[in-house]
Amino acid sequence: MPTILEKVSLEPYNSLALPAVAEYFCAVQNPAELLAALEFARSKNLAVTPLGGGSNIVLAGDIAGLVLSVELKGVRYLVVGQVVEVTFAAGENWHDQVLHCLQQGWYGLENLSLIPGNMGAAAIQNIGAYGVELADLFVSLRAMDKKSGELVEFDKAACEFGYRDSLFKNAGRDRYIIVDITLALSTEPSINIQYPALQAAVDAHSASASEITPELVSAMVCQIRSAKLPDPKIIPNAGSFFKNPIVPQALALELSRQYPTMPSYAQVNGDSKVPAGWLIEQCGFKGAVRGPVGVHQQQALVLVNTGGGSGAQLLALAEEVRVGVLQRFGIDLEIEPRVYG
Repeated sequence: MPTILEKVSLEPYNSLALPAVAEYFCAVQNPAELLAALEFARSKNLAVTPLGGGSNIVLAGDIAGLVLSVELKGVRYLVVGQVVEVTFAAGENWHDQVLHCLQQGWYGLENLSLIPGNMGAAAIQNIGAYGVELADLFVSLRAMDKKSGELVEFDKAACEFGYRDSLFKNAGRDRYIIVDITLALSTEPSINIQYPALQAAVDAHSASASEITPELVSAMVCQIRSAKLPDPKIIPNAGSFFKNPIVPQALALELSRQYPTMPSYAQVNGDSKVPAGWLIEQCGFKGAVRGPVGVHQQQALVLVNTGGGSGAQLLALAEEVRVGVLQRFGIDLEIEPRVYG
């Protein structure tokens, strides 16, 4: 049985460093401990809140019930020809495993370098960057049903992946705790640098196409992300706070007439994706300060806690930004992190 603690501060467990207290708290290292913790919660009729790396959450207040720190570790793999199916325990750090796979000569994750958080949360969020989404590489995952304790396997279709979305943010939102995920990587590099900023960075560091390796792509992604996004260990933040909105083609065309410099990216269905950071910046929020919370000076997509801020203060700022963008552009921004408490 894992150790169950009472009245535990969650400030170290969220990258925004927001204050909150868990009524009960337990760190689980393996599926057996997870099952035991769930049985404890059932015996006391407690709600269960799982936490991963804490990089994509906002703690709006104290959390009643049992908070689970999911710290399952382990990596196993199966090689079939050029395909390597790698299974990562949910508590493994995403970026550490991207680097590990590169060292092994397993390719496909390099565009997703330096994304914060753990493996389990990556599947919930269907993380993506620089032209690649987790769903592109996904095989399956296993998750424990919080009520029954049963381990359930989900294939790609069952996960209902969408843009920064999955079953586990919708119908399965409070039902499952992810135990591990399996991705299909390759021993043969397949370079993807179609994203303009990445193409420019790679071109600046390579004299010929033969010099462009997955390792170089990863390094350039890390360089771009480090320049754009503040380190949460230095300035507490949750990375990109708002999703890039996908808007109907008619609205995108109307806005592009009004704002010729507005960047937009055509989607396969004809809609357009518009950078939320650009919209926020046009509304004058970049660098805005509201007491101990604010909008980052270099990246309008990032909200920060400069010291002593609360979840309520941060969410009030997020709402101010959302309303400002809605009034000016007619686009309703959706926040990326999940709100607890």
